[in-house]
Amino acid sequence: MSTESPERPTLRTVAAEAGVSIATVSYVLSGHPRAESISQPTAQRVKAVATRLGYRRNDAARAIRTGKSDLVLLSLNVLADPWSQAVAAAVSAKVTPLGKTALIIADGDWRAVLAKRTPDLIFIDHVGREPELVAELEGFAAQGVQIVAFSEVLEPRGFDVIRSGAEPRCHLAVEHLLERHTRIGALTSQRHGARFDAYLTTMAAAGLPVDRVAKFAPHPEDAYWAAMSLLTQPDRPTALYCTTDFAAIAAIRAAHRLRLDVPGDLAVIGVGNTPDGERVDPSLSTVGPVGFNEALAEIIAGRLTNREGAPGEVFDFPWQLIVRESTGG
Repeated sequence: MSTESPERPTLRTVAAEAGVSIATVSYVLSGHPRAESISQPTAQRVKAVATRLGYRRNDAARAIRTGKSDLVLLSLNVLADPWSQAVAAAVSAKVTPLGKTALIIADGDWRAVLAKRTPDLIFIDHVGREPELVAELEGFAAQGVQIVAFSEVLEPRGFDVIRSGAEPRCHLAVEHLLERHTRIGALTSQRHGARFDAYLTTMAAAGLPVDRVAKFAPHPEDAYWAAMSLLTQPDRPTALYCTTDFAAIAAIRAAHRLRLDVPGDLAVIGVGNTPDGERVDPSLSTVGPVGFNEALAEIIAGRLTNREGAPGEVFDFPWQLIVRESTGG
């Protein structure tokens, strides 16, 4: 008796068994957009045959043959940030019908990952202007990696740059609080120097002190305890400017814990305009772009399907003030 394992079924095997072309099988099983033009009975027959034969895509061989991995990598610095979660959800929903899989690089070390594999595209959150980083981005782009980088300072050099104009607009949040308050505190992270600078300069222009400030590590729980430290002071602030939405949501949680009414006892405003900010009770006033996540997902899908021009564009998403319940709007 032969102990050899049966030959692994291929696209050709499935196509012959289902009575269709190899291209039809490829479109149906990969989720390619052209699969929409294939009748439902035919698609169901292809899937049934593939399941019965035990067909599995050989992604390693496909990557060698086509140069594509069907992977979209998302290098996100703070996974607990609702902004990161919203970006991941929007991109995943957009690229899945294209037969792509969106994967998050948990530690944000995109350089180490790109040194080992070549995704179809990578989105990198918050890239600085350090020369060595720019050189590595250019190098990977020259190797054929499609890169979309979120940065206020980078110029596109074979890769695309997303800009939000965030820092110049953050002063709108502080000015909004100044309409009703003078004891305005701030929750800030080390990563948000420019956003915090907007608070400092706007308060200085109003002739007000900046002695109600707490810093937090990039995690909601640390922001919560930073807010608690400010709100339990004898001369606590009556308004809080927070350099991220997740810190603002944490501040609302802290206020509830202390039985402070928001916005009656404490007005709170964030930065980013994340979906969670709209869902929290009370809804969060913020500064940020409108429709950013969906637009970013469209840009990425456009690159994957060659709908956009050559890589090396700047996509601007101007920020605006969004007034909701947490500041009495």
